[in-house]
Amino acid sequence: MTDLLAIVWDVHPEAFTIPFIDWPVRWYGLLFVTGLLGAQYIMFHVFEAEGYDKRHVENLTIYVVLGTILGARLGHVFFYDASYYLSHPGEILMIWKGGLASHGGAIGILTAIWLFGRKYKFKFLWLMDRLVLAVCFTGACIRVGNLMNHEIIGIVTDVPWAFQFLRAYPPEMALDPRHPAQLYEAIYCLIILAIIYPIWKKKKAELSEGFLFGLFMVLLFTLRFLDEFLKVNQEAFEDSLPINMGQILSIPFVLAGIFLIVRSQKTKEVSR
Repeated sequence: MTDLLAIVWDVHPEAFTIPFIDWPVRWYGLLFVTGLLGAQYIMFHVFEAEGYDKRHVENLTIYVVLGTILGARLGHVFFYDASYYLSHPGEILMIWKGGLASHGGAIGILTAIWLFGRKYKFKFLWLMDRLVLAVCFTGACIRVGNLMNHEIIGIVTDVPWAFQFLRAYPPEMALDPRHPAQLYEAIYCLIILAIIYPIWKKKKAELSEGFLFGLFMVLLFTLRFLDEFLKVNQEAFEDSLPINMGQILSIPFVLAGIFLIVRSQKTKEVSR
């Protein structure tokens, strides 16, 4: 398929090098920070609109950042390559070598929000209904970072918008046009944001707790499940599975989202 037309993607993962100290700065890191700063701005807006002290957002940001990084790293370690890391425990915290799992990040965020709400007296579901707005934006930024890194690439395809990832690893994966699977995820994160933000904006005072959070999980992880069909498996053991690890991990989140939507509607009916 190498004779097919494709978008030749040869962007260098390093954006620039800091002078004098010769420190490379990668696009992934810049986009990760952009996502977090954008998320903080969104939460400032949310807290102000709902009459809460915006200073809480600074503490919330710390909790979410730590939860995201630790959760994503431990998710990669235990979901995708547990045997290796149990044999090399010293490498578990070496996140600069790569290896972050979005499902682990989701679990880390949930844990961080629970701890934050417990300390600062916020209801967990109230927080999650608002935080999903920020998560959509951050998720889009991170997936664009993956695009810049030539990672999480798709299977070979002949669609007109196929990408040829010249810096993909292993090198033989750079030969054929492939689905830009990470770009698909970035786009649908922004689409989900465009769906749930107006709902929050217009009906924030009427929504039952858990509805937006549930809707977010159903939309995000259903799309993630479908997107996995277009991705190259991250680990070799997934090739022998009927569905890959990303899809297996998405199913509980979809089910939890459905439960929260149903629960929120029942709660609304009881309160009438």
